[in-house]
Amino acid sequence: MKRYTVAQVRERLASALDEVERGVPVVIERRGVRYVLSVESRKARPGRRQSIIETVDPAIAGGQWTWTWTSRGLRLKRPRRA
Repeated sequence: MKRYTVAQVRERLASALDEVERGVPVVIERRGVRYVLSVESRKARPGRRQSIIETVDPAIAGGQWTWTWTSRGLRLKRPRRA
């Protein structure tokens, strides 16, 4: 178990967090109160996020329509023709 004062943690926060990730309990003492740092869960970091758009209309994918932000939200519009 590693013990730090608040001043020490300010200087060595990254190393204290590294120790917690390795499973070493870390205690921070401040004015007689002890705080224990621990890892809540050890889930693997997510890779690439999944898209929230499941399907794209072929007209939008083909460039026949586009979208723009307005004060009322996202709106579809036809692109300007040259």
